[in-house]
Amino acid sequence: MDISSVRTAEPFTTKDGSTIRELHHTAAQSLAEATLEPDQATERHYHRLSEEIYFVLKGSGDMEVDGEHRRIAVGDAVLIPPGAWHTLHNNGTSELLILCCCSPAYSHEDTYFE
Repeated sequence: MDISSVRTAEPFTTKDGSTIRELHHTAAQSLAEATLEPDQATERHYHRLSEEIYFVLKGSGDMEVDGEHRRIAVGDAVLIPPGAWHTLHNNGTSELLILCCCSPAYSHEDTYFE
């Protein structure tokens, strides 16, 4: 059994500018906790291979996927298909905390910008 914890996972900054703590990373998938501080946003990008699901644990923000903007908040899950341009902006007053699931696993090499 492989168990990991956000309490011991080392944070790092992804290519899009979010701070994450990766909990699991296999060839098939990855799971990470990502944090955006108030008024922080990820750089608009897409992944050719990875499908992502963002699940909001704390806070709220503006999610944009392929030009469509929606407000997301605690309990919301966003599906981001491979190839979809996306960005997340924390326009709230507290940190925005999400779980990010990627399949196949997240990689810097699969992150593309405008």
